[in-house]
Formats: sequence, C-alpha cells, structure tokens
Amino acid sequence: MNELNVFVSVGGTATEQQEAFVRAVEDRLRSEGLIPHTVGRNTFSADAPLKTVTALLDECCGTVVIALERKYFPSGIERRGGLKETLLADVRFATPWNQIEAAMAYSRGHPLMIIVEQGICMEGLLEPGYDWYVQSVKPDVSALSTTEFNGVLSSWKQKLSKPQTRPAAKNPAELTIGQLVGSMKAAQLWSFLAAIAALVAGAFALGATLHGG
Repeated sequence: MNELNVFVSVGGTATEQQEAFVRAVEDRLRSEGLIPHTVGRNTFSADAPLKTVTALLDECCGTVVIALERKYFPSGIERRGGLKETLLADVRFATPWNQIEAAMAYSRGHPLMIIVEQGICMEGLLEPGYDWYVQSVKPDVSALSTTEFNGVLSSWKQKLSKPQTRPAAKNPAELTIGQLVGSMKAAQLWSFLAAIAALVAGAFALGATLHGG
C-alpha cells in the first residue's frame, strides 16, 4: 500500500480532551494509509518555523486543519468606537498558525480538510463558503465516526496525489535570449519590445545628430 504524506495544521493542545482528539485524527489518517506531519509535534528542524512549514508542505499532498480553542475571552467589543460597534461574549479563537498554514497549503494546490471545534470564531480560511467544506465538531473521538466526517474524509482523500517536484528556478544569466523572451508574460513582452524600440530610436537619433554635426 502506497502511503502519502499529509500536513496537519494544529497548535499545541491545552487539555487532555484536545490531545485525545488530535491523536484520534492522526490515528484515523494512518489507518487510511496517510502519514500525518505537524511542525513542532512530530516534525522538528533547526530552521525557523515558517521555513520548516514551507519545506514540509512541499513534501505533502494534502492538508488537514484542526482548529481548536487557543484563546478565550468572556467579553469584548468589535469595531470599538465605530458606528458598527458590537458587543461580544464567549469569544474563542484558534491559533493563527491555522490561517497561515492553510493559506500556504491552498497556494500549493493542496486539497484541504478543515475541522473546527464548535464555538471557535470561524473567520478567514476557517469560514464556510470557499473551495472546501468546513466541519464544526465537538473535540471528541466520537465525532470521527459520524456519517459527515466519514464522507468528507473519503471525498478529500480521493483528491490526494503525490506532490509534484517543482523545477529549480533558472538563473536568468544562464538563459538564452529566446528562453528569456519565451518565459515572459504578454504584458512583460510588450514592455520589453517597447524598451527595445525606444533604445533603437534613441541610438538612431544620436547617430543622426553626430553625423549631422
């Protein structure tokens, strides 16, 4: 059975319930032939966290986001001092790394499976309505045996494929004129041609002036 690497975006757990839930998700992924990788949990590096995340995402073919409560505020105010000021109560936020890693994964074309603890503020990439389905669940092992979870997991898994190796960027100094022109976008090509035309016209005008003098 060919196993695939998947990136799991989850912050450090705060309670035994959260830890048990994350482990259950990891075990479920392994049972599906998927190897979960999380920076700071089962993958470590001497590099800065963001650099490690970047390298790890390139080795994975899909991403699971587990958004659990990180911060809790009994009360607060949104848009304080403005015309749309709103009072808030029982506000819960997940780690901002969920948003960062989800955005990086999406930019790489990773299929995303988003799991959000019930009550978490669903903003940004945790908000329903984008290119992926957002599951709002209680952080309990039983949530992984529901029809909804099984269906979403199956659909997400079917979208996974081995990551494609990205070709190394070529040094512009080593490219031929034809390769440079061929790699340009339309707008860049027109700008390039306009610059060449201006250069030729300038050289012609300078030559005419010198000849006339």
